[in-house]
Amino acid sequence: MNRFSSTCRSTRLASLFKSLTTVGGNTLLSRILGFVRDLVLARLFGADAATDAFFVAFKIPNFLRRLFGEGAFATAFVPVLTEYKETRSHAELKGLVDHVAGTLGLVLLVVSLVGVVAAPLVVSIFAFGWVLDGAREKLDLAASMLRLTFPYLFFISLTAFAGGILNAHNRFAVPAFTPVLLNLCLIGAALWLSPWMTEPVTALAWGVLVAGVVQFTFQLPFLHRLKLLPRPRPKADHEGVRRIMKLMLPALFAVSVVQINLLLDTVLASFLQTGSISWLYYSDRLMEFPQGVLGVALGTVILPALSRDHAAEDPRLFGRTLDWGLRTTVIFGVPAAVGLAVLAGPMIATLFLSDRFDFHDVVMARQSLMAYSAGLLAFIFIKVLAPGYYARQDTRTPVRIGIVAMVVNMAFNLALIVPLKHAGLALATSLSAFVNAGLLYRGLRRRGVYAPDPGWPLLWLRVGLACAVMAGILLAFAPGLEAWAGWSVWRRALQLGWWILAGAGSYLLTLLALGLRPADLGRR
Repeated sequence: MNRFSSTCRSTRLASLFKSLTTVGGNTLLSRILGFVRDLVLARLFGADAATDAFFVAFKIPNFLRRLFGEGAFATAFVPVLTEYKETRSHAELKGLVDHVAGTLGLVLLVVSLVGVVAAPLVVSIFAFGWVLDGAREKLDLAASMLRLTFPYLFFISLTAFAGGILNAHNRFAVPAFTPVLLNLCLIGAALWLSPWMTEPVTALAWGVLVAGVVQFTFQLPFLHRLKLLPRPRPKADHEGVRRIMKLMLPALFAVSVVQINLLLDTVLASFLQTGSISWLYYSDRLMEFPQGVLGVALGTVILPALSRDHAAEDPRLFGRTLDWGLRTTVIFGVPAAVGLAVLAGPMIATLFLSDRFDFHDVVMARQSLMAYSAGLLAFIFIKVLAPGYYARQDTRTPVRIGIVAMVVNMAFNLALIVPLKHAGLALATSLSAFVNAGLLYRGLRRRGVYAPDPGWPLLWLRVGLACAVMAGILLAFAPGLEAWAGWSVWRRALQLGWWILAGAGSYLLTLLALGLRPADLGRR
């Protein structure tokens, strides 16, 4: 019986790793196109008052999207949906989908209309430094673009709703591919629509709006194949809807603490010199590459799996799934953070250095990217640990932890913004993420939900030594930032590709030499 249980667990973890590679591969494609998008934006628009205005107009609905769509709603919806799928009839499952679609759609429609009408007020709140500086032109431009970007919240949240249904049915590829469409729409708007606009940067706001519509409609045929294409019927008193709403309200804050902290960075950065918001944006985008490929993929895959474990009342498999997620984070997250910090300058120079984004911008963005990279491991840990609560339909505990993390973040912001400027804001976000992850971990241990499997000290030793070898090679042999600035775009790209491969190769070879094998990721 023990041998059979061990075989089942190994098969389960191998299946999880396969799903992780599916989501991670599509996310990798999306992130690569995201870099192409940011490269186009940096070269066409640079880092000035107009781009600051667009990034504020885009960050507000994008923040709310992560809060409602991919954040609180997903963590509340997927566990309840999975429970219906595992224990109820298809008719009851379809009824839940219809009523959630109607109720969520109605709420989103009202919020979007309010956002469009109150755009000037919303911008004044989130860029209050511009109000004090009397930067009326930036405020007006941001407000006009927010009227176009705010409806994106409606469509992209419904996209997340559709993606939650597909993920619960192990259809991970389609939701993971969908963000590619946003990047394509923004690239198209920047290249072909902006020359026709009086203010070229407003073309990007139109691109965001179109992307929301395209992403939502793209997923509908796949819901139809599952016979779960929703027929929206608002019904707030439906049993499943009530449970989702009850779980969602506290999760609105808890699951998006990192995003709230990033938004607070934008508010405080509006008090700093022009370009600070753009430097934080570009460095955050680079940091999101490994966070998205690994962190988002892990969170996407692990939540339905943990929800099924909880519905099946199998605490051992629940803990084993969490342990697999944490080990995978360490093996891939630690070297990603080290590589991002060491190659921060070359990455930014390769992607963004141009006449509009000069060497000074590269140096400033490098500072905030290095600060963000310090918290990468914590950001990914949160993606794994928080589902340990949400799968058990506990959203209150992460709320309390999130409040502590937010207070810590604000304290670090105030302490670091004067000596380190925009980089201090990024470092504060990283430090508060470690507080968040640490408290989540301690809570799961104290409740007996998770107990580490044997072998963690050896894993940390192997990963630490491999990262030291990788960092030593990159620091000793990679050219300095001034050399990168003097090269052509293509030479920078080739050099960056070579040094990324050299770093990753040295890390993996060292791990193999220390005894870690790829097959270990699919078993305990």
